[in-house]
Amino acid sequence: MTAPSIAPADAELLRLETAMTAIASNLVDLDDNPARKDLDKTRLTGKTAAAWADATDALTQLWDGYRMLTDVIAQARSLRDQRKLSDADRAAFVHRVLGRSITLSTTTVPLAQRGLLGAGQVQTTCSPAELLSAMEAAFGTAVTVAVQAGEAWQRLLPAAADAAAAVDNVRALTRQAGGSTATVDEADRRLGAFTATLATDPLGVDGRDLDAVRELVARADAERTSAAELREALTQRLADARALLAQIAQARTAADAALDAAADRFREQDLAGVRRAELGPDLAAIDALAAAGHWALISPKLADWMRQARERLTALRSAAAHNEGLLTARGELRGRFDAYQAKALRRGLAENAELTPLADAARTALYTAPCDLDAARAAVNAYQDALTATIARNGR
Repeated sequence: MTAPSIAPADAELLRLETAMTAIASNLVDLDDNPARKDLDKTRLTGKTAAAWADATDALTQLWDGYRMLTDVIAQARSLRDQRKLSDADRAAFVHRVLGRSITLSTTTVPLAQRGLLGAGQVQTTCSPAELLSAMEAAFGTAVTVAVQAGEAWQRLLPAAADAAAAVDNVRALTRQAGGSTATVDEADRRLGAFTATLATDPLGVDGRDLDAVRELVARADAERTSAAELREALTQRLADARALLAQIAQARTAADAALDAAADRFREQDLAGVRRAELGPDLAAIDALAAAGHWALISPKLADWMRQARERLTALRSAAAHNEGLLTARGELRGRFDAYQAKALRRGLAENAELTPLADAARTALYTAPCDLDAARAAVNAYQDALTATIARNGR
């Protein structure tokens, strides 16, 4: 029997190895994509929730495929690099690279559905090339959703913030004039609905809703009638800005304290920090314009300053909450681990040969600094699963 030619398999293996280099880079980029991370941690609704559910399934398939493809390429390369290849080795190498050598799933056939000669299990297989094609489709699905959602947030969140500043400005001016705030209230209501949808369903928002808000703001803004009203409103807004600056200082103190409390206890990459930026000088410059009577120049500058200040305050509070959350999460994991150990002790499993190494690993992960929460959570889960399985076996 003539051994099959391995030249096509050599070419395909080289193509697969080259593809894996690009795949690894693209998977890392996708994993680090800010929009993807935001989608993972946001309680999504509507169109975005449905799209991200499909994308999440695609990501799972993508990573599973990457693992399987990596394994089969490594096996093929190890076989090909042997000094001498027998006919059987050649056939195995060709099958591994060009044949349906990857098992995607194994399904048990119920006894009632088998014939006397039927198999108890059915396997779904594919070739490396087929798996690579499926991975490309899965990657496209995940990237499309992440990019579209990220673009929507990047484009519309600043616009919504500007609209909010405009609504605040017009409301203050209208109240100073003693006029009706009905138009401003309608703009505020529509903006609130738009912002709420944007936060959880960026793929489902309609930009025309924000245009309608701008039109209402412009209509309310046209009701301003005097420089005195403008001056009075801006005076109040400046006072609000100073109060906001004080809140930022307090938030900075709280964020620094939270960071100090978490530092050295967790990995540096897990800590949240906010770059320092001094907003006081810019507000002082706006105050100087007010002192000089240049009220017409203040409104846009103050609106921009308030937007930056709110973003800064939100970022500081978010960083503090994140770092405090690390300590809370670690404490919860320690509590879970203690409860599982107590359960093991009650069941007489404290010295179990299978459970003891898992318990030691979980304890080390939880009580060694810096703590890797993901690794600690995985170790606690592994101990819990093993404990549950052991108890179930003993019960049977």
